[in-house]
Amino acid sequence: MVRMRLFAGVAAGSFFVLAAAPAHANLVINPTWDSTITSDPNGATVMATINSAIGFYNSTFSDNIVVEITFKEMATGLGASTTGIFRPTYNSYRLALEADASTPADALAISHLPNQVNDPVTGIHASMVLARANARALGGTTSPGTDGSVMLNTSICNLDRTSTNPAKYDLYAVTCHEIDEVLGMGSWINGPLIGDAAVRAMDLFRYDASGNRSFTNNTSAHAYFSLDGTNDIVEFNQSGAGDWGDWVHHATPQVQDFSGTPGVPYNMGPSEITALDVIGYNAVPEPTTLAALGLGAMALMRRRKRGA
Repeated sequence: MVRMRLFAGVAAGSFFVLAAAPAHANLVINPTWDSTITSDPNGATVMATINSAIGFYNSTFSDNIVVEITFKEMATGLGASTTGIFRPTYNSYRLALEADASTPADALAISHLPNQVNDPVTGIHASMVLARANARALGGTTSPGTDGSVMLNTSICNLDRTSTNPAKYDLYAVTCHEIDEVLGMGSWINGPLIGDAAVRAMDLFRYDASGNRSFTNNTSAHAYFSLDGTNDIVEFNQSGAGDWGDWVHHATPQVQDFSGTPGVPYNMGPSEITALDVIGYNAVPEPTTLAALGLGAMALMRRRKRGA
């Protein structure tokens, strides 16, 4: 089943105000529970599973920020999210990434982001569409308010992992997928121009099979998440169904696949952690797969040979 997506919010600013690095602390996701969850007879189980997913982010990323997310239930689709946005210039975003870099993946990614005024994807727009939480993770100042909402169709989900209905989806995995998008994963393909902003952070790492930047809604195209245009980490969904910023559907499911896999519990993996790491979050401890980036040793990556 394809997940439905929403992206909403107002631009909260057009530049970063970088501050001194805070003392080490972990990212904190603060959930607000909608009445659709608190009034659900199974609400306690739903909240426990969501809190378990939140715990993964709190322990995996060291950014000293609090992310405010409202969680709700819905009756259609599988999962959806809304995300508040911020509009930095591409150049200020790149500089913020450079100042925040802490892993080999960060270094490799930044080395392939040109130092220029306009974004390298369109070549003509100076600003970007960035999730509010992503902006704060990089030192950006945003206006007060929620960072986004996550909606979950719990009626078609296994609410925990103690017993699994093979026809239902894993609530934990669906929750992680939506949290990823509130934090900043996703694409702006088919999105409207907002001021002078035309791409999202993940679009900076979208390449075709020849190593050229890809930003097309052509369903015959193939696009890959890559930090350098040569090493492909995972293929993006280009089907026109689901979100352009999701992964293709995998036989062994990944959290960010555009469609869920019923009857199978699965967790956040290297591809999603790498994506959040390079768009501005700090993964701690760094997964071994991230340390191998650029060295030709990442098992998930396919090395393309130029001219082959």
